[in-house]
Amino acid sequence: MELRSRLRRLAALGSRFLVVGAVSTLIEVGVFNLLVFVWGWDVVWAKILASLVALVNAYIGNREWTFRHRDRRGRVNELVLFVLANLACTALGALIVWAGVGAVGVVLGREPGPVAVNVVNLASIAIVVLVRFVLYHRIVFRAAPASSAAAAAAAGAVPAVPATDAAAEPEVERGEPGEDSEERP
Repeated sequence: MELRSRLRRLAALGSRFLVVGAVSTLIEVGVFNLLVFVWGWDVVWAKILASLVALVNAYIGNREWTFRHRDRRGRVNELVLFVLANLACTALGALIVWAGVGAVGVVLGREPGPVAVNVVNLASIAIVVLVRFVLYHRIVFRAAPASSAAAAAAAGAVPAVPATDAAAEPEVERGEPGEDSEERP
């Protein structure tokens, strides 16, 4: 597949991922601030719980919109990979918040205030978003193997794509045979 076409597909995929991520981020930041500044929770525990709450939205949005054309090898397997990827990302985010808030406290010589804590939290989210996209794209919501996509096409299977999205997307985006096949060994 031509590089320009691959980049266009990746940009479309990334854009949908970022929209789902933006909504999840609003949920995460809202829950985080509620837990820390209203209920007095520790920032690390607040980060962990806020991330977990936002994951419900992230799974539904990414499975049903961003990666809807990808292989559906079974909900249980997919959910296990999703949970494992997000456990790793949540741990990374909590580690970044812990280290960042600690570093800001050392630099300021006092306990950081809400603005500093939120800057650190948003920086952790930005880093984790990049890691999460790679994990979702390569591991959690994998492309269907070329052989199973070709078999589905031969059997007359039609992927479930809402009629409103079908005309706006290239054929490859709807999960036709060969989608991402050159990316998999």
